[in-house]
Amino acid sequence: MNATPNVGARLRMPVLSSEEEAGLAALMRSIERNRFLPEPDPASVFVGDGNYRAIGTEYLGHYVRIGGLRPSDNVLDIGCGIGRMAVPLTQYLDDAASYEGVDPVNEGIEWCVQNISRTYPNFRFCRVDVAHELYNPGGAVPGDQIALPFKDSLFDFVTMISVATHLPLTEISAYAREVSRLLVPGGKLFITAFLVSPEDLEREGARPRFAKGPYEGSWTADTAAPLGAIGFDTPLIPSVLEEAGLKVDLVSLGHWRGVESTHYQDVIVAAKPGAGA
Repeated sequence: MNATPNVGARLRMPVLSSEEEAGLAALMRSIERNRFLPEPDPASVFVGDGNYRAIGTEYLGHYVRIGGLRPSDNVLDIGCGIGRMAVPLTQYLDDAASYEGVDPVNEGIEWCVQNISRTYPNFRFCRVDVAHELYNPGGAVPGDQIALPFKDSLFDFVTMISVATHLPLTEISAYAREVSRLLVPGGKLFITAFLVSPEDLEREGARPRFAKGPYEGSWTADTAAPLGAIGFDTPLIPSVLEEAGLKVDLVSLGHWRGVESTHYQDVIVAAKPGAGA
């Protein structure tokens, strides 16, 4: 197994030229102001907090600046919810690129099909009936047996935003194996998580405040609902990614722990070894 990089290290960080950075910043401003882009009624945004458009646009910036996303990439969005990340990507990805969004909550998938796919046919969405005690308690497929309905080596870029923060480590490991199967050689996984160290627990500005969780090496913000926001000892998630055959290229710490950062949750970027990796 490859050695996991030190948390906080920025390895192989994509570098944008001044022209690329200016173009990305202009696109992000345009997306935030574009009143014609689809956006759900705030009362129907059932997964995630905060400003729908602003958060999606923020993550478009992270995908490009941290993850190295390219306009030509074929993208898989695991836990796509109600399209928060998909809408900004409609303005960034080329027409020849593809986007697939999967989620266990049918209401979000239906909204995305009706409001995004109708205008952007290269953006497709499907429900996966995977069990989750909070989001899909009657699901047919156990989370540690997840099998996504796509052929091998199909995607250049896989994103999992606020997914690992609601799963036990055994299920994160199952998703990591699927991601490894689905990525092309050199393709990348962009995943957010809570990587918890003893120093984070003692830092006064940390939010959430974690307590010991139900699994070995786990931490939870709510012992009554552990999967509402779950974190793990710092090395554990990078280790399961490596065990699945992915090489961790970058770990960037989030400001949940009370430190300065451009993003809230911790970000891990891992690549499938091979061409372009």
